[in-house]
Amino acid sequence: MPARRPKLDVSEPLFAEAPDRGAPLAARMRPRTLDEFVGQPQLVGPDGALTRVVRPGHIPSMVLWGPPGSGKTTLARLLAERAGGSWRQLSATSSGVADIRSLVAEARALREAGGRTVAFIDELHRFNKGQQDALLPHVEDGTIALIGATTENPYYELNSPLLSRMRVYRLEPLDADALRAIGERALADGDRGLGGSVRISEAGMTALLDIVGGDARQLLNVLESASVTAESGAELGAEQIAEAAQQRLLAYDRVGDQHYEAASAFIKSMRGNDPDAALYWCASMVASGEDPTFIARRIVIAASEDVGNADPRALQVAVAAMQAAEMIGLPEAQYALAQAAAYVASAPKSNRAGAAYFAALAEVEEHGRLPVPLHLRPSAHRRLSREQGYGRGYLNPHEYADADIEQQYLPDALVGRVFYEPSDEGLEIKIGERLGRLRRARLEARRSRK
Repeated sequence: MPARRPKLDVSEPLFAEAPDRGAPLAARMRPRTLDEFVGQPQLVGPDGALTRVVRPGHIPSMVLWGPPGSGKTTLARLLAERAGGSWRQLSATSSGVADIRSLVAEARALREAGGRTVAFIDELHRFNKGQQDALLPHVEDGTIALIGATTENPYYELNSPLLSRMRVYRLEPLDADALRAIGERALADGDRGLGGSVRISEAGMTALLDIVGGDARQLLNVLESASVTAESGAELGAEQIAEAAQQRLLAYDRVGDQHYEAASAFIKSMRGNDPDAALYWCASMVASGEDPTFIARRIVIAASEDVGNADPRALQVAVAAMQAAEMIGLPEAQYALAQAAAYVASAPKSNRAGAAYFAALAEVEEHGRLPVPLHLRPSAHRRLSREQGYGRGYLNPHEYADADIEQQYLPDALVGRVFYEPSDEGLEIKIGERLGRLRRARLEARRSRK
């Protein structure tokens, strides 16, 4: 059997006084106090939400939700230290129910001795339902104060019973000022950082901030990589930073929040008639490794949902782009995606067809499927149908002027109901004019029969 992990005493320091010089720069520069923590002022600033809530002897169970490198693990440790709790850490990627039981047993013993355990679980969203349920009673009765860290939306990824017993705090990507402060501290710190062994030019710093996309860990990793190959006292420029990074570090998860956020921005940019923004979000998804057929499907949806009959060609262009993406793949499919995204974003917009459909669907859901009028039922299938009057009295529109004749098509209970009202955009102007003319003629015909 593996050796049991020793319990941590309440007084045990969470941060080593002498940093391991062999550890990565990001680990060595981990803040030791809340005063050293940079960023997230909405949480740990003077009036921050966590500043007000966490105090000696008190820490609620919580979820720290934010992108990689935003400070979730560090903040959790600092909050545990502020509250005076004993720290215990698990990773959801390598721990199971047995580890949870062991943690709870230690927490109960510590609680009987007057202490409290702060259990930190990284990647909490990776725990399955059974593992999350195993935590529930111990969070509820206060045996542990649970801090879960996740990059995914906890409202989607965590069980509702567990989430209802925890507070959710959102961490944002670090802004340029916070990242610059972290980088400059690492360059200057002689005990844990680079101690002035290298400098960085303004162009180098700008490139570094641009590359890492709000991720402090990546910033320190790139800075350390650049310093390793530089001569002592050298100045790191944009070229050295780019070489150390090798490629832009795009914060993107094809099945997580970044995936849905980028897709949402892409769709809303097309709907909002902004081809420049649509092309940007399209390019950002392609560059991040998104499946091109996923992007193409979003364009098809927008062509029908947002452009509709204002320009029916948009759907043709979008479907052709989807077929091209499926047949030829990347990188060549980028041209088809770009063409379709730009066309849909630039086209006149109308959602009237979709709105009319859902209005009709609401009728069906409320009243059920109403009987088909007899004259619209098929007349040639069975003799019984003919005897019951199926198809009797039907008028073929092609035999009349304008290929139209006044007759009832809706169920009896919905006669006169209008679902589709074309907009004043694009081709729907002409569609609306024709329908308006036909509807007026039908109304006059009905009145003349009365």
